[in-house]
Amino acid sequence: MKKVSVSGSLRENVGKKDAKALRRQGQIPCVLYGGEKQIAFTMHELQFKDIVYTPDSCIVILDIEGKKYNAILQDAQFHPVNDKIIHCDFLQVFQDKPVKIDLPIEIKGSSPGVIKGGKLITKLRKLRVKGLMDALPARITIDISKLEITDSVKVGDLDVKEIEFLNPHNSVVVIVKSARAAMMAPVDADEDEEGEATEGAEGTEGAEGAAEGGEAKEEKSE
Repeated sequence: MKKVSVSGSLRENVGKKDAKALRRQGQIPCVLYGGEKQIAFTMHELQFKDIVYTPDSCIVILDIEGKKYNAILQDAQFHPVNDKIIHCDFLQVFQDKPVKIDLPIEIKGSSPGVIKGGKLITKLRKLRVKGLMDALPARITIDISKLEITDSVKVGDLDVKEIEFLNPHNSVVVIVKSARAAMMAPVDADEDEEGEATEGAEGTEGAEGAAEGGEAKEEKSE
C-alpha cells in the first residue's frame, strides 16, 4: 500500500470559533485517535490531495511538529454547499496490530462473457479487509478472464495472502449479465452505470449531516 507523508500543527485553541478561523486560513481541523491520547491538530487543505481526492487507500505518515505517526483516514466531513473538507479524523495504526480498512478493487483481464455480448457489472468498488499494515496491498485485483455470461466473483472466491475479508462471503463483487438482463434489472446503487446518480444523492445527504454534526463533534471531543 502506498504511503503519503504530510505535516500538521498542534492546535493551541479548540472550539467552533477557532475552527472557523482556521478554515478561513486554509487549515483543516483534524483529530488523531487510537494512541495513548487524542491529538488535535491542523493540516493545510492542499495536503489532502493524495489522501481524500483519490480512489486509492493509503497509509498516512503524519508529522505533527516533529513527532511521526502512522495513520489511516477514518472519516472526512464536507461542507454541503461548496464540498470543501471541514474536518477529518485519523486512526493511528501500528505495525504489530491488524488494521481494518477499505481497499479499492482493480479489474484484470478480458471476460469471454463480455466478448460474447454480456455486460460486466461491478457490485462492490471497495472491500473491507483486515491485516497488518505492512501486508496490506494497494488494491484487490479481480481476474475476470474466465467469466462467462451469468458468472460472478464473490468475496468468498478471493484469496489474498495475509488478508482477511470482512464483507459477507456470499457478497457479489462483479458479475457478467446478459445484455437483456442488464437492461431489465432494477436500479442498483452499487452498479457502475445505474448507481452514479443514486450515490451522488446519498453523498449530498451525508455531507449535510456531516456539516451539521462535524463542528459539534469537534467541540465535544475537544
